[in-house]
Amino acid sequence: MPNIFEITDKTGRRIILTDKRWKHITSPSSLHPYMANYLEEIKRTLEKPDIMVTQKYNDARVNYYRFLKDRKKYLLVAVKYLNGEGFVNTSFITSKIKKR
Repeated sequence: MPNIFEITDKTGRRIILTDKRWKHITSPSSLHPYMANYLEEIKRTLEKPDIMVTQKYNDARVNYYRFLKDRKKYLLVAVKYLNGEGFVNTSFITSKIKKR
């Protein structure tokens, strides 16, 4: 399965965004088709997040947040780790950070 990108996050872990997940995130039938314009911001969020929050019920899932000044909201990139490697699960814009 082809990848849109492979990147190293601020903790040194490799994260992959697959073509399949990118199509899921940005498809017109998804909840967040506007994300097609945010690919570079997704990369920046993974490289230099403002905050990283491990999901409450699953330590293998981490939410990366970066504040978007122009939108006055946060970009969330949800990553699932499997065998030490991260995979982008979804991404969208949100008004608040969901704490653990």
